[in-house]
Amino acid sequence: MNIDFSSPQVMAILNVTPDSFYAGSRTPEAESVERRVREAVSEGAQLIDVGGYSSRPGADEVPADEEWRRVRLGVGTVRRLAPGMTVSVDTFRSEVAAKAVKTFGPLVVNDISAGELDPAMLSVVADCGVPYIAMHMKGDPKTMQSQTDYRRDIVTEVVGYFRRRTDEMLAAGIRRENIILDPGFGFAKTTEQNYELLAGLHRLCALGYPVLAGLSRKSMIYKVLDATPAESLAGTVALGWECLRQGAAILRVHDVREAVDTVKLFNMFRQ
Repeated sequence: MNIDFSSPQVMAILNVTPDSFYAGSRTPEAESVERRVREAVSEGAQLIDVGGYSSRPGADEVPADEEWRRVRLGVGTVRRLAPGMTVSVDTFRSEVAAKAVKTFGPLVVNDISAGELDPAMLSVVADCGVPYIAMHMKGDPKTMQSQTDYRRDIVTEVVGYFRRRTDEMLAAGIRRENIILDPGFGFAKTTEQNYELLAGLHRLCALGYPVLAGLSRKSMIYKVLDATPAESLAGTVALGWECLRQGAAILRVHDVREAVDTVKLFNMFRQ
């Protein structure tokens, strides 16, 4: 399967979870999942990212069988309502990724740990031959915000990490054209580090892989604005434009219509 990167893509977040950080994104039941999928499709999403395990800071662990139940509900709903839609599965567990591909056919694997939390992940993705989004994080969702110390500036750290990690992905058999990088805004990073990383995003894009930017309604926005996630749409749009300006290929968002409009305006500006 191939993703068209001739224009920046908008990825809609589908959280089949009861505890994601933004309450407005929680769709734990079949009816709310279906409503969210219809909304994302009608507003112009090009990808839908299905997650069954909240990765918010301090999140509790979810058993693998429960994560798979949620993922199966989400992906199954997308396949039923929008069979042509590109789907990604937000998981760091190779068994969930493998089950999703076996059950639903080719899809994107979106791994917040770049294979660090499950040593089998890279080989599973290589065997499946599907696109792989690898994100930068230290620790896990429960511990990551206590691991914000870096030897060098955050941009140099993240770029250096991905230079090494992409070599390992290629060595594991993942095709170069299937690798997508995510700098991991909000994962093992302070607010200041998030903005340093945003300012240097072009350096990550210069590695030559598509880059996903996921900062929708995150604390790097609402803490600066002394607001809440629910009050952070304007900030999300503003920072989304900056990500596009520096070369991001995918915006991962809660608010699809606004992101689609941002991409349309950015494409016109770029012409």
